[in-house]
Amino acid sequence: MFHSIKDIQDRIKAKQLSVKEIVEYYLSNIKKTNDLNAFLEVFEEEALAKAEILDQKIKEGKAGRLHGLVLGLKDNICYKDHKVTASSKILDGFTSLFSSTAVERVLAEDAIIIGRLNCDEFAMGGSNETSAYGNVLNPIDKRYVPGGSSGGSAAAVAADCCLAALGSDTGGSVRQPASYCGIIGLKPTYGRVSRWGLLAYASSFDQIGPLAKNIDDAALLMEVIAGADEFDSTVSEKAVPAYSTKIDEKAARKLKIAYLKEPVEHPSLDHEVRDAIYETIAKLENEGHQVDAVHFPEINYVVPAYYVLTTAEASSNLARYDGIHYGYRSKNATDLEDTYIKSRSEGFGIEAKRRIMTGTFVLSAGYYDAYYSKGQKVRRIIQDKTVEIFNDYDFIILPTTRSTAFKFGENTADPIKMYLEDIFTVHANLAGIPAISLPLYQHSNGLPFGLQVYAKHFGEAEMLQFSKYVLSL
Repeated sequence: MFHSIKDIQDRIKAKQLSVKEIVEYYLSNIKKTNDLNAFLEVFEEEALAKAEILDQKIKEGKAGRLHGLVLGLKDNICYKDHKVTASSKILDGFTSLFSSTAVERVLAEDAIIIGRLNCDEFAMGGSNETSAYGNVLNPIDKRYVPGGSSGGSAAAVAADCCLAALGSDTGGSVRQPASYCGIIGLKPTYGRVSRWGLLAYASSFDQIGPLAKNIDDAALLMEVIAGADEFDSTVSEKAVPAYSTKIDEKAARKLKIAYLKEPVEHPSLDHEVRDAIYETIAKLENEGHQVDAVHFPEINYVVPAYYVLTTAEASSNLARYDGIHYGYRSKNATDLEDTYIKSRSEGFGIEAKRRIMTGTFVLSAGYYDAYYSKGQKVRRIIQDKTVEIFNDYDFIILPTTRSTAFKFGENTADPIKMYLEDIFTVHANLAGIPAISLPLYQHSNGLPFGLQVYAKHFGEAEMLQFSKYVLSL
């Protein structure tokens, strides 16, 4: 087993192993864990060929910062000349004509992408049960979901099928599966990482982020993929800090940390999750840090506001999948209108159709002001209230999830129950702030769960530094 990028690179430098041997190790693990259904496609021949080229580059002293890293890619992130389907039948057989900016940047630093990872259809789901290609199983206990929508990414890393993976986070889709699978999942500030080449679900929420086994790897991956991009007008021009070196800096003072009272005392929270959060608070206080309860009654509005806004954006974004331009086209269609109706009806799954129709309703003439406009106002209130907290505190902590992973089929009959699984994660997306899930805890049922840390806008460097410190307590 390889523990980190540094571990791998040290062993390569000592001539203890080659990149080809590393790739072979992960390919072997992928075959052994095939029943998890984490991978939709494995780039076996390509990965081995690239490994040989990279071994030669290493000998010549020309290797990039990510050499030796074997990376998985969520199936909604474009990779030139490779299939990308967002785990939906509507894009069955579609091959990307270009690579996303995040992919181009990791490849430029000599990471090897080993395969395409399963996810909820168009990133719509919290359990990986909406994929057109079947459920992903949680490698810790296969009776349970791995979380979603980046369930394949989290499962692949947790099962040691790749060292790290890239996922996308619209309302917790990196952090929640990271919590359920016992790894690190990081959602950057909105605009910190280019969305170019990410198949859109909700454009004002989506962010690409890393899933990793340790905090140093997450920091280095963030450093590589973050930054300005001429192809994304929403990405920030701010300089990218050296996350990988700043992470080891010591805080110059004692910190002020807020924990959100309503989430921690929420009636739906598992008592073991609550107790674990309080234990961490006690440890921080024993270290001399100030930890205060802060009221955030707006927690009751985050899920409704999130689903009003994201479904509206999904309705618009997914209109392009019409059976005409590319992807799935119904063989039963008889004319143009019939092609649209049947291709979309047959191509999209139940959850995607539910969200498209909900979003269309939200945007309709008679309901736009009642729902969409009001949702935007709630979003502004949530963002302002969050910024206000950061005027007084360095970080906010809260649970990542209400409980550990749930069993397959437990929430599928009730969409509202499934949506409420996002109650502690969508806040960060509404506010546009960075957030991370840390694999700190284990439940008495044997499953892991995480602590979530929020930081102020573009505070990834400080958040990573604090996260490493918390993991060491």
